[in-house]
Amino acid sequence: MHQVRPPAVAVAFYPGRSQTLLHDVLAMLAAAKPGAASADAAASAPKALIVPHAGYIYSGATAAQAYAQLASMRQKIRRVVLLGPVHRVPVRGLALPGADFFATPLGEIEIDQDAVAAIRPLSQVVVSPAAHAQEHSLEVQLPFLQLALDDFKLLPLAVGDATPAEVAQVLEALWGGDETVIVISSDLSHFLPYATAQAMDSSTVQAVLQLVPTLNHQQACGATPVNGLLLAARHHHLQPHLLGLCNSGDTAGDKGRVVGYAALAFTPAERHAH
Repeated sequence: MHQVRPPAVAVAFYPGRSQTLLHDVLAMLAAAKPGAASADAAASAPKALIVPHAGYIYSGATAAQAYAQLASMRQKIRRVVLLGPVHRVPVRGLALPGADFFATPLGEIEIDQDAVAAIRPLSQVVVSPAAHAQEHSLEVQLPFLQLALDDFKLLPLAVGDATPAEVAQVLEALWGGDETVIVISSDLSHFLPYATAQAMDSSTVQAVLQLVPTLNHQQACGATPVNGLLLAARHHHLQPHLLGLCNSGDTAGDKGRVVGYAALAFTPAERHAH
């Protein structure tokens, strides 16, 4: 059995040619290497990241700021638990793809069947190939992961109608140790004027930094998985750090209607203290 979920949004969201994609992602990661400004965040490898999921010309540089934090862990990380909101197919709960591999122009990534087995008994976990088939929130993260890490398996979940507690329970089952990193894919506000978006996104980021798990979908399209992560982060005493915040008006769009993007890393508090 070798069921592959092929790329659905290559060309539309990121380069479809492998050489161009490789070049562009490596350039974004190089430009985002943790500098002096984020030395405190870089001192401890993140357990979890929040990254945006628009087209690379809009949010790729912001996403790269998060993925660059994984450099020190690239050989240790063996499992990536990737959660993103559904945009096209409604789902009750958190949907597994029912595939064995996810493909990008850079190659195939194996789905972690041990992780699938670990969460399959949970009532909020379903299997929906349809929810994954055209979903960009997960796919756009894959080339970054392929180039930021060495050898890893993927557990991708398309998150629909679920409570923060249901998301947190799934994360808990997959938490693991240093070999596991959690990535939550979410943009912030959508289609507001530039100044309005800046104000709203700033307050949203403050809520995340204070681990307040009550975001709504006006604040973040991935509010459901983000809230679940915030619950789990509180339980595990993770410390959030803001790495980057901007919107499409800063990158490749006009300022009349913008989408907000943030990159955040969550590091273990006890490690951070040393």
